[in-house]
Amino acid sequence: MTQPGLQTSGGVASTPEGFDADTPRGARRLRGGAPAPAGDVVHLPRRPFGKYFRETGWRHLIGVAMLIFAAFPLLYVLSASLNPGGTLMTANTLFSTIDLGSYVELFNRPQQPYAAWFGNTLFIGLASAAGTVLLGALAAYSFSRMRFTGRRVGLITLLLVQMFPQLLAMVAIFLLMSGIAEIFPAIGLNTQIGLIMVYLGGALGVNTYLMYGFFNTVPSSIDEAAKLDGAGHARIFFTIILRLVAPILAVVGLLSFLGTMSEFVIASVILIDPEKQTLAVGLYQFISQETSSNWSVFAAGAVLAAIIPVALFLALQRFIVGGLTAGSVK
Repeated sequence: MTQPGLQTSGGVASTPEGFDADTPRGARRLRGGAPAPAGDVVHLPRRPFGKYFRETGWRHLIGVAMLIFAAFPLLYVLSASLNPGGTLMTANTLFSTIDLGSYVELFNRPQQPYAAWFGNTLFIGLASAAGTVLLGALAAYSFSRMRFTGRRVGLITLLLVQMFPQLLAMVAIFLLMSGIAEIFPAIGLNTQIGLIMVYLGGALGVNTYLMYGFFNTVPSSIDEAAKLDGAGHARIFFTIILRLVAPILAVVGLLSFLGTMSEFVIASVILIDPEKQTLAVGLYQFISQETSSNWSVFAAGAVLAAIIPVALFLALQRFIVGGLTAGSVK
């Protein structure tokens, strides 16, 4: 590779007139060994615009276009939440009207308790994320470190089960939760604990397989050294391994929380009472009725609901790339 600012001719790097090619950048010397006068500014020749655009400029152009494409829907929803007109058609002009009335009305509807929906979503999302991380990590550690009969079949089964969407089991889930409610009402139909258990069962397979690849990147010699000191599997897992696999734990927890917040079908079937519903189910009430659709209030609720996922994403973004790619190769 040639240094920045060097011109090439026939594959051989050349420098601007009067400078040595092997001199480090920031310490340019005149030909003959004499250093450049102190305080002089060395101006390197700029690349022509055509060459710049062919090499890197087109990438910047595509990046700006994708940024506009991704940001426009967000700005449109924000503009609609500040427009008290009640329809999305009145929000065609972005930020033509700025009024916080929709945000105030959002919390003044007793029959549609947005604050309760928000709290329910946080409880269900955090509980599901914590349970998914713990159960997935335990299963992944077992598959990665232990050798037992049915290990390979179990991994393949986990992968195959995820090929069928959970939507196909909606009738079975409803009948199962109805039967459980007759025996254990606290974890049956129309309970948040029951919904959390359904989420944990549905997300265990894919997260276990994702963590399994990451656990394999941790050297097994660490486990062997700990066993020589008398540590068992539980001590190794909770005191050593969990700290080393923190990136994948953060990724799985974040994905589980986001998936729980946006999930609609299962939550709408299991949760019946309005005060127990989640944001995804509750917000739908603002636009589900043909004669009383209020898109402005719906947009305001969507904007507030997006604050926590965005904050979590920004807080955990340094773990995301490493957590998703570290277990992809061995």
